[in-house]
Amino acid sequence: MNTASKEESQTIVLFNLDGQHYGLYLAAVDRVVPVVEIASLPKAPDIVMGVVNFHGEIIPVINVRKRFNLPIRALELNDQLIIARTSKRLVALVVDSVLGVHELKNSQLVNIEESFRYTNYLAGIAKVDDDIVLIHDLEKFLSLDEQQQIDKVLSKGKK
Repeated sequence: MNTASKEESQTIVLFNLDGQHYGLYLAAVDRVVPVVEIASLPKAPDIVMGVVNFHGEIIPVINVRKRFNLPIRALELNDQLIIARTSKRLVALVVDSVLGVHELKNSQLVNIEESFRYTNYLAGIAKVDDDIVLIHDLEKFLSLDEQQQIDKVLSKGKK
C-alpha cells in the first residue's frame, strides 16, 4: 500500500500585463471573454474604467493597470476580460492576455505573510517554470470605500 500522500495543489488562471505574469485562483474566475465596449460610469472610483453588460448583469470593469501602478494604455482589440466573483459582486478585469489554467503545487507557493508583508493585494507568489507569478486576492482588490462608491453609483442606475 502506498502511504505517500499526494501533495496538495491550487489551480490558478494565469494572465499577462506588460510582460509580467499574474494569477487569480480559478475558484474566483467565472470566465474569460474578449474585450467589449466599456460604458462610462460617472462618479465611480478612479480604479473603475466603466461597466459592461454581462448576461443582463451590469458589472464594473476594474483598471488593473492602475491598481498595479503599470503604464496606462488604450484598450486593444486582443485584450481580454476576466469575469471574476468577489464575495460582494462580479467584476471584470482588463488584461493583455490570458495564458491559461495552471496547477500549482503548494511547494511552489511563497508564504507572503512571512516574506512580503507590504503586499496588500496578493494571495501568494509562485514560481512557474522560469517566471514569477503574483497571485492576487480579489477580496482585497477594492478598498471598502471603493466598494461603497461602486454600490452607490450602481444603485442609482437601478432606480
